[in-house]
Amino acid sequence: MDCPDGELSILIVDDFQIEALNKRYFNRSGPTNVIAFPMREGRFSNITPRLLGDVVISVEAAVREGELAKISMEDRFDQLLIHGILHLFGYDHEKSKEEADKMEKKNNELLCLLGDRC
Repeated sequence: MDCPDGELSILIVDDFQIEALNKRYFNRSGPTNVIAFPMREGRFSNITPRLLGDVVISVEAAVREGELAKISMEDRFDQLLIHGILHLFGYDHEKSKEEADKMEKKNNELLCLLGDRC
């Protein structure tokens, strides 16, 4: 991602906690699996330019989705973490099909870097 000194925080929560964040910050009902809060955008982004932002992951969603996909919770957690990090870098799968494809390609590339997940 060409950001060797980038910093981020990771918050691991349950479905109840991520649902509250989803409602508060995005006005969306129900839990989600991952939320990203970018810090490199907006009015104060120049204060701490190495701070990428925060990634919040529901461990309950990681367990549930891992079971559905027949992969370990750890593998699903890694997928969610990469997804959140990509959002911190401005990738957005909800904008268009082209953006979604671009994000998926980068996602797969980063998963390969983690090991034999290609």
